[in-house]
Amino acid sequence: MDSVVSLRQRVRDWHPAPPPLPPQLAGMVGADDPAWFARELAIAAAPPWWFGRLALRVFAHLPGIFGRLQVTGSIQEGRLRGPLLLAANHIGDFDTFVVAAALHRAGVYPRFMATGSIVAAPVVGPLLERAGVIRVVRGTDLAAHAVRVARVALDAGGHVLAYPEGRVGLAPDGWPERGRTGLARMALAADVPVVPVSQWGAHEVLQYANDRGKLSTALRALRYRPALQVHLGPPVHVEDLRVGRVGDAHRARARIAAAITRGLAPLRAGEPRDRMAYLDATRPTTGVAAYPGGVVPTDIP
Repeated sequence: MDSVVSLRQRVRDWHPAPPPLPPQLAGMVGADDPAWFARELAIAAAPPWWFGRLALRVFAHLPGIFGRLQVTGSIQEGRLRGPLLLAANHIGDFDTFVVAAALHRAGVYPRFMATGSIVAAPVVGPLLERAGVIRVVRGTDLAAHAVRVARVALDAGGHVLAYPEGRVGLAPDGWPERGRTGLARMALAADVPVVPVSQWGAHEVLQYANDRGKLSTALRALRYRPALQVHLGPPVHVEDLRVGRVGDAHRARARIAAAITRGLAPLRAGEPRDRMAYLDATRPTTGVAAYPGGVVPTDIP
């Protein structure tokens, strides 16, 4: 019994050592900031962790177990060597693995922006943090820390991926919701184009509700192997927009949602535009699509 307790204590106390915080970033950390903020700044400024790269290569095979990964589009070779800000629609708990595998195939090492509870989880949390996952503590004053960490990662030439919707999309027709302006503001501040990542099919692997039903849908996916589709679209340019100018963050958000929606339309060809072909009874339908039916107005750049 004592050996079991000792093992649990070792697991709780173990953290992969982060790189040292560069002196030029020390001024960003205040006395009242949580300890993880300094760690994440240091990790964002450093090259990708070798273990994180290894884990990405290993987990890139996971989607192929549950479905048929199909990746279309690409990212220009020159852009892979510089900062990248990627925006994806969020359709379920499994799509992070699908998107990560697709981006790995495209030569991207994604630093995901994820909810704080995931990064704070025991054992897995420290590994995710050290691998470059950026903690987003929504609904608190600490939410702004994620933007600062992401900006440091971009300044260091990193690849940052965020879900503009801020959660799994709940529009009845399945098209991306309008989302928040956080990613748009980040794009304007960093002056980098946004690569839209449109994806479909991952919602068939794990149902929405967090209960035993997820196991049944996973087993169903093992049998039927749904198409797990990801499309990397052309960059959304925001050079004509400015930080702080009234309405520009909303214009950038509209462009990003439009680009994701346009890329999603071919992936959903053959199914109704006004509803999802695969129905998940546990999924709420309380959201509103930015462009219902996937129809983007022609006046959106």
